[in-house]
Amino acid sequence: MANPNLQDIIEKQVLTVAKAVEDKIDEEISALDRLDLDDIEALRERRLQQMKRMAEKRSRWISLGHGEYTEIPSEKDFFSAVKASDRVVCHFYRDNWPCKVMDKHMSILAKQHIETRFVKIHAEKSPFLADKLKIAVLPTLALIKNAKVDDYVVGFDELGGTDEFSTEDMEERLAKAQVIFFEGESSSKSSAQTRSVRQSESNDSSDSD
Repeated sequence: MANPNLQDIIEKQVLTVAKAVEDKIDEEISALDRLDLDDIEALRERRLQQMKRMAEKRSRWISLGHGEYTEIPSEKDFFSAVKASDRVVCHFYRDNWPCKVMDKHMSILAKQHIETRFVKIHAEKSPFLADKLKIAVLPTLALIKNAKVDDYVVGFDELGGTDEFSTEDMEERLAKAQVIFFEGESSSKSSAQTRSVRQSESNDSSDSD
């Protein structure tokens, strides 16, 4: 179940998307010089149907665990998860500093992009899966669309080669792979969320198995 704070975030996000849909249709109405009442009513009906479909998607996503960053306990559960959701970002991790850095960014993005499921799985406890997907460096993100791995983010090389990359950097990389919806401007706006996750105690970096 989503907690109250998460529910508020999801509600605000849905309202923002709903307003964007409504604004777009309002623009279409304004652009047409000659509309009779039947035309206007048809457009309003289309808007209502879009809002209804959006609400249905939102409910389905939440029921599948979207909106939260969660751990997959077993390899079997991994296959169930990727079959259930169209878009999945799976973090293959071990208990080290680089993977904890990745966890922080994944937690933020999971709340901002409920259209995608964000999960993690312990690579060393999932040998079959790690071998099948050729996971050699941790952390690695498997970017999965329609139950197939479409792309990977391996270590931090694509993110500046440092653990000081921002959530926005990661968001843009995932958007490039089309595993999240992105409008060209990051949704990470608060200073608490957009600032880099900096190394505080450990000097570790991405490592190989």
